[in-house]
Amino acid sequence: MSIINTTDANFDQDVLQADKPVLVDFWAAWCGPCKAIAPTLEELADDYAGRAQIVKVNVDDNPEVAARFGIRSIPTLFVFKGGEKVDTIVGSRPKSEFAALLDKHL
Repeated sequence: MSIINTTDANFDQDVLQADKPVLVDFWAAWCGPCKAIAPTLEELADDYAGRAQIVKVNVDDNPEVAARFGIRSIPTLFVFKGGEKVDTIVGSRPKSEFAALLDKHL
């Protein structure tokens, strides 16, 4: 299962109504650290296929969702479970930290 690129219109369906934990990456094309973690997130999407979902939100293209969750710096990553935000990481981190965050909510 690959990464889903969601939008203001599809966010609730893709994230809040998901039947498994969702790691949401709020990013932008001009953000260096966002680009740096992209390959890591691709790996996590493969590692957690069927157990968790990775979703990306481009904050420039989807300002409503970014504003709704008070995104001030990117990359900001949230974990959602059962429609609720349950965890947050701000900034670039090693794969092991993202994995540990997901593991907590499986």
